[in-house]
Amino acid sequence: MADGSVYLPFTDAVETATAPLWQKLRTRVTPLEWRLQAPLIAEINRLKREKNAVILAHNYMTPEIFHGVGDFIGDSLGLAREAARCEAAVIVQAGVHFMAETSKVLCPDKRVLIPDLRAGCSLAASITAADVRLIKQRYPGLPVVTYVNTTAEVKAETDICCTSANAVQVVEDIAREFGVDRVILLPDEFLARNVARQTDVGIIAWQGRCEVHERFTAADIAELREAWPNAKILAHPECPTEVLEAADFAGSTAAMSDYVAQRKPRQVVLITECSMADNVACDSPNTEFVRPCNLCPHMKRITLENIHDALLLDRHEVLVEPSIAERARAAVQRMIDLPPPAVPARYDLVKARHHVDVELI
Repeated sequence: MADGSVYLPFTDAVETATAPLWQKLRTRVTPLEWRLQAPLIAEINRLKREKNAVILAHNYMTPEIFHGVGDFIGDSLGLAREAARCEAAVIVQAGVHFMAETSKVLCPDKRVLIPDLRAGCSLAASITAADVRLIKQRYPGLPVVTYVNTTAEVKAETDICCTSANAVQVVEDIAREFGVDRVILLPDEFLARNVARQTDVGIIAWQGRCEVHERFTAADIAELREAWPNAKILAHPECPTEVLEAADFAGSTAAMSDYVAQRKPRQVVLITECSMADNVACDSPNTEFVRPCNLCPHMKRITLENIHDALLLDRHEVLVEPSIAERARAAVQRMIDLPPPAVPARYDLVKARHHVDVELI
């Protein structure tokens, strides 16, 4: 039942149309769940064709969304790039609000929908455009780098955006361009601290945090190692620095996915939002995933039901005021125009174990 819309039965036609997806998802979804999900997946995919729409699905979506209806899947940098070159008339953002804003900023002529307007982000909520203006007054002449996990208004006040996949590259490039030895990196405190350990560029940081990643601790890693001594532990750089110090690998969601796909560990732990482990597991059936589960409550507001209704009813369009969008677009496009790394960026864990101070605002 899709939020009051008509019941969608599990017919023979639905079963046939979704059979390849079921083979991929059967280890993550029960048969009972699939009989409810498959009709929605089939109808969503039909509506996309009818309305010339695509769905951008972030790594933290549940598997039936990520693999079932996502046209472009991945991390925030990958989705931003896909939004920029997408030819569809409608974009449905299976993610959180700042991602939908980024899609609208990059695609002002497209209709951008988000299935639930309440899908926010603790990082995006941690800083405002007024905060950034005050920071620039305090540190005149220094470039401002903002994580993509920010509102369009914040992006409009900054010089360039970054993601965890390219933060070190962005910081070093903008410092070189401005001829400075310090850069303001906002708003994630832990990302800033971890970037500082990878570069000689000084970092001025803000005290924003991701409510999922900040909950992981070094004690958690120690417990995991005791229980699963052969498991490889992969950590996201939004985690506290002591978590990265204790991990076997650290990198963006794309880098973690790449690690599992290429190295094929027998056991692995992904220290990030737990739906990502389910999504990677669908493509890595021979790897056992240990799942310390921290869910993002905002990402989990997005469901097959409200994706269906967003497409059916053209519900929850995301708009950005044109003057803000123009300035934010420059910061995002500046990031997109950087040459992509040959492989997804990882964090050097030898460097990560050296203490480097940041200036915390």
